[in-house]
Amino acid sequence: MERTTIESILKSFRHIAVAGLSDRVERPSNGVARYMMEQGYTIYPVNPNIKEVLGLSCYPSLAAMPREISRKIEIVTIFRKAEDVPPIVDEAIAIGAKVIWMQSGISNRSAAEKARKAGLLVIENRCIAVEHQSLYH
Repeated sequence: MERTTIESILKSFRHIAVAGLSDRVERPSNGVARYMMEQGYTIYPVNPNIKEVLGLSCYPSLAAMPREISRKIEIVTIFRKAEDVPPIVDEAIAIGAKVIWMQSGISNRSAAEKARKAGLLVIENRCIAVEHQSLYH
């Protein structure tokens, strides 16, 4: 993915759903979400196993979000195993997200292709916080 595309995504979109956000501070998803919040992004936690994280209400899935929340989502960043990505992509397409961002170590070719065909930008195997830091710090 071109650097200019990543820069454009990070400049243009400010609302991020974090699929697989953990309430455990030592987990990468928690640190990344905290960092992105500190940078002024709005975070929407998604994890069926917790009710709240980082002082925010947590939703069991993108589909379970109230429409007034889900329609704001621009980036869906995914902290889940590659095989768990397809249903998240389906929900991201359904809510009108603009970007699928699979975190470091995560890639799913068929889900990425489906997202691209639906008009979404797709980033695979990159950390959104690392990309942000390399551009702005």
